[in-house]
Amino acid sequence: MRSSGRFGRDGLYVLDEPEAALSVTSALAFLAVMARAAEARSQFIIATHSPILLALPDARIYELSDRGVAEVGWDDCDATRLTKSFLESPERFLREALRED
Repeated sequence: MRSSGRFGRDGLYVLDEPEAALSVTSALAFLAVMARAAEARSQFIIATHSPILLALPDARIYELSDRGVAEVGWDDCDATRLTKSFLESPERFLREALRED
């Protein structure tokens, strides 16, 4: 299997919000890079709020909250649930965010 740019075989990579400067298209491309590197036995530890990156097949997702750390499924993590809710009803989120107290 070929190297994925900076991510080679048998690597361990720790990344902090790598999606911060990425468009949706670029996040999907990065997901593909991670998938190829994972197939080459690399491992990733990533702090992210991106449901796109969290969708990496076979990823183990840990969510940190005031209750501690828990392993969650993609559908159950806050990043996914909140993004889905926003996309289903942006006006509700905007109304609350733009509300003047």
